[in-house]
Amino acid sequence: MSTHADDGLTVGRTAELVGVSVRTLHHWDEIGLVSPETRTWSDYRIYTAEDVARIQRVLLYRELGMPLAKIQQVLDDPEVDVAAHLESQHAQLLDRIARLQEMVSAVEQMMEAENMGKRLTAEQQAEILGSDWDPKWEEEAKEKWSDTPEWAQGERVKEQMSAEDWKRVKEEVDAFEAELGEAHRAGVQPGSAEGNRLAEAHRASIGRWFDITHSKHVLIARSYVDDPRFAEHYDKQGAGVSAWLKALIDENARGHGVDPETAEWE
Repeated sequence: MSTHADDGLTVGRTAELVGVSVRTLHHWDEIGLVSPETRTWSDYRIYTAEDVARIQRVLLYRELGMPLAKIQQVLDDPEVDVAAHLESQHAQLLDRIARLQEMVSAVEQMMEAENMGKRLTAEQQAEILGSDWDPKWEEEAKEKWSDTPEWAQGERVKEQMSAEDWKRVKEEVDAFEAELGEAHRAGVQPGSAEGNRLAEAHRASIGRWFDITHSKHVLIARSYVDDPRFAEHYDKQGAGVSAWLKALIDENARGHGVDPETAEWE
């Protein structure tokens, strides 16, 4: 179906209004999740009010942690009880609000501690980093790496961090890991330009704590498949994301003259 451009929204304008990337909308179109039927005479996608409404429902379901395949099933199955789903969403949102209120209280306590010149404890950091963070991990890392220059450098960085800094880091990490999940679903290949960009962004996220070469990056990435805890963490973004991320890092390092098979800590 063709129409004039002013009968709907372009993909760029739609992406801007709903707060997702153009790449995401293209991906959703390719998998049939949100596929606008309307086109301009030049065959550009045009999003109608109905398309935008569907996008809003996708975003709501995704915010509640529902996989895209399940979202598509819910939206396209005429036998799905919409009212029941809305009731379930309402309950989940109320639960999330309660948890966010608890986090606000925790952040305020951290801010108070920071203003008093006290460094945040591992448990306080966990309040910011969320339920996936276990303070025991820091003790484990300290036991293994406390005598290294990288550990000392990271500790100096932490000493300067406020509660707001920790919150910002958490938000940045969450956003980037969500981006990894979308790139994996979109089929981004290791060694591609986009794959290398993501690998460099990941290396930079580690680099906020200590200087990290491509060789170090490769060695750290091995734990993403060797350590079940890391694998489980990244695979929350989608099955196989941990192994795929390691492959991104390996191929990016190879492009910088590092053989992943013989990489050394240097």
